[in-house]
Amino acid sequence: MMNDQKKWIYLIVLSLIWGSSYILIKKGLVGLTPIQLGSVRIIFSTVFLFLIGFRSVLKIKRQEWKWVAVSALCGTFVPVFLFSFAETEIDSSIASILNSLVPLFTIFIGFAVFKVNFSKNQVIGVIIGLLGAVVLIFQGANVNPDQNYFFALLVVVAAICYAINANIVKSKLQEVSPMAIAVGNFAVMVAPAILVLSFSGVFNESTYENKEFQTSLGYIAVLAVFGTGLAKILFNKLIQISNAVFSTSVTYLIPVVGIFWGVLDGEKFTVIHLLASGIILLGVYIVNRNRKKK
Repeated sequence: MMNDQKKWIYLIVLSLIWGSSYILIKKGLVGLTPIQLGSVRIIFSTVFLFLIGFRSVLKIKRQEWKWVAVSALCGTFVPVFLFSFAETEIDSSIASILNSLVPLFTIFIGFAVFKVNFSKNQVIGVIIGLLGAVVLIFQGANVNPDQNYFFALLVVVAAICYAINANIVKSKLQEVSPMAIAVGNFAVMVAPAILVLSFSGVFNESTYENKEFQTSLGYIAVLAVFGTGLAKILFNKLIQISNAVFSTSVTYLIPVVGIFWGVLDGEKFTVIHLLASGIILLGVYIVNRNRKKK
């Protein structure tokens, strides 16, 4: 199968997996704190990836490890905690929509740091996308006055982290296999995650007495295996057979899946929400239209 066909298959599969991640985070937060959720997610993902591909890390060269570590920090470690804290205050569907900003940030970071050219259309797209994000945040605050929508900014920061990671994988780790990158990422993160978890209160008796604790662990186990471990491998492969901007365009479809799960779970979604979502996706579309290849 040609890469042009493969990249669309990867894109669709990733959108289904990642689009379902936000509702899983929401369910996991019922019995876990954001710190516990983020740490457990990383540890579960590490176990899964080590079982299926531990030997792949032996192929990572010494000079590549620093980029694997930065990729781990930006692509997983920081975002998992940011999303966990964000969804304590904002709906999962809103988080999935704001994540659509990733391709917009990918363009500017690619230009500023990695010297990737961008066009006038891409600048216009970025401005439109950011405008949509502002409308979405303010509308969310109006519809849900009991929620603190300043936490939506955590999702924006996570989107910036994802954009940095996409550029790193494409420009610095192109010769490393997707499996090796994924396993290497979690090899770097697992020790800090265990340390953070040990100070999170997860081992207190009150935590185990919480009836929702085991159920939440189940949700996070699913999230870790599919939404983090498997998706990490697929995303790294997608970047290598396409480019950083196309790969982050998975955020075209993620909100569709995220909104479906959110509405099914009783979250409020208004016409203004829909309009703001459309503005963000329009910005992403303009960014990708007639983009210049490096």
